[in-house]
Amino acid sequence: MEYTIFILLLPFLSFLVLGIGGKWMSHRTAGLIGTVVLGIVAALSYYTAAVYFGAPREADGTFATLMPYNFTWLPFTEWLSIDMGILLDPISVMMLIVISTVSLMVHIYSFGYMKGERGFQRYYAFLSLFSMSMLGLVVATNIFQMYLFWELVGVSSYLLIGFYYTKPAAIAASKKAFIVTRFADLGFLVGILIYGYYAGTYTFQPDEMSLISGGASMIPLALGLMFVGGAGKSAMFPLHIWLPDAMEGPTPVSALIHAATMVVAGVYLVARMFPLFIEYAPQTLHIVAYVGAFTAFYAASVACVQSDIKRVLAFSTISQIGFMMVALGVCTGGDPHEGGLGYMAGMFHLFTHAMFKALLFLGAGCIIHAVHSNEMSAMGGLRKYMPVTHITFLIACLAIAGIPPFSGFFSKDEILAACFQFSPVMGWIMTIIAGMTAFYMFRLYYGIFWGTENKELHAEHTPHESPLAMTFPLMFLAAVTIVAGFIPFGHFVSSNGHAYDIHLDWTVAGTSIVVAVIAIALATFVYARDKQPVANALARRFSGLWTAAYHRFYIDEVYQFVTHRIIFRCICRPIAWWDRHVVDGFFNFLAWGSNATSDEIRGLQSGQIQQYALVFLLGALALVFIALA
Repeated sequence: MEYTIFILLLPFLSFLVLGIGGKWMSHRTAGLIGTVVLGIVAALSYYTAAVYFGAPREADGTFATLMPYNFTWLPFTEWLSIDMGILLDPISVMMLIVISTVSLMVHIYSFGYMKGERGFQRYYAFLSLFSMSMLGLVVATNIFQMYLFWELVGVSSYLLIGFYYTKPAAIAASKKAFIVTRFADLGFLVGILIYGYYAGTYTFQPDEMSLISGGASMIPLALGLMFVGGAGKSAMFPLHIWLPDAMEGPTPVSALIHAATMVVAGVYLVARMFPLFIEYAPQTLHIVAYVGAFTAFYAASVACVQSDIKRVLAFSTISQIGFMMVALGVCTGGDPHEGGLGYMAGMFHLFTHAMFKALLFLGAGCIIHAVHSNEMSAMGGLRKYMPVTHITFLIACLAIAGIPPFSGFFSKDEILAACFQFSPVMGWIMTIIAGMTAFYMFRLYYGIFWGTENKELHAEHTPHESPLAMTFPLMFLAAVTIVAGFIPFGHFVSSNGHAYDIHLDWTVAGTSIVVAVIAIALATFVYARDKQPVANALARRFSGLWTAAYHRFYIDEVYQFVTHRIIFRCICRPIAWWDRHVVDGFFNFLAWGSNATSDEIRGLQSGQIQQYALVFLLGALALVFIALA
């Protein structure tokens, strides 16, 4: 399977061609180059999946782990080196499908959405770099190679979020995303170094013989620090603050970041290191679950009151990523086979979520394209103007709400089953959060497509359905969302070679369906009317809670207070004063003293021979006097 190298090389070459020669190309040519290249990459990814999963299994029933390329890049010692290559196993092949599919749809969609935009060629160059970075991350053969592509993903996101570099808000959002994830990645890097030292390797599964004395006791610390990096990339609380502001980038970029690339990198990291978590650090894995559960609840609470449709979807992503983290974290330890249900459920939900979340963001892009606003107050009644967007958006809402037979129901049911297996308390918490998801998504749906039409605004900009370049990706992703739940996912992507068949626990599934239906009915009662007296009354009755949730419970303000009022004012300013007045003052004093002394003694080198002879004679007499004394 040596051809898999082209999955990385082609988008990188597209980036170079568009980045260097794009300014001499027309928009159409640049878009075609980027899209055709991603189409080839997607075809290669599908072919790779067909060949890999179609090959005979090992004797124990597992799929083989293949390395078409693997070579030593940096040798340090006989036992430690950094390799580069391509790793093909069930989850990396699955991620190739996810990334290439969503990225291809975003490339096609951008033909219509970004038409006429200044910097169109630069946009497609950045898309190619982003796709290559994420593809390289998922096929990395070791943790250090993953880190290299991990940082490339960060750079790519910075470039795309700040694409509208003339807008101050976009500049601030790109810097915020870059800085927050850099702090998290520092923990990731320290974890990698600790892991490499004590495990004696950078591979994902170290040999027991390579662990140095006491190494097993340090692996939990290394994995915990790596999770900090994953929490930053996947916007886990309290490192989530960059993701809502990342909506300042173009909407197709939001679809790519939220559905298949940047925010799922943290989930993929935990999944890739899952055997190590199970064997060496099950308690650390439980911390992952608790962080994911709190993040899911927090983000769902905030999403219930947001008015900007892209921010609703942003907090929805944070909440759903929390679901995936919980699924990976609800293991029981001991036997590596245990916890596999949660592992499979998390990967299954990553797959289904990528499709319907990309559909939601691209649908939001069509809506924004039609009404020229992100605010729900500018919408309402759009179902009669945008039938394709309406139907596809509704399919995505039903999927994320967990309504059968859409894909989100099957993957979320597996997560809830794993949570109940772990703890009834965790199971009920995640079931309630799933109900909140159904509520805020149908609040969003009714606010856009039903409710009161903004006729004054619509008179200025009559809403219209988007062109085929934008609606085709919606229809494709909607079709995938409908059928993806029936894929025997556990047969392909399993824990440590153990397959898990998708089976419905009707006690759990029935409960989740009832909760989802009640939540949708409540959203219908509150928001489906032309006017919303119930919603307005609730907002007035709980004005303090509503305001706090609308402002994200002031987490950003807390960061601003801590950084500006405490770190900058109380720590940085005194340090800066000491640096300027004490450190700089001391060296300035040395310079002044040297100048003053030189001014005083430079007369000693006047160039007068008589003066030199006098000084020489006096010095000689002084030496004679000293010798005699």
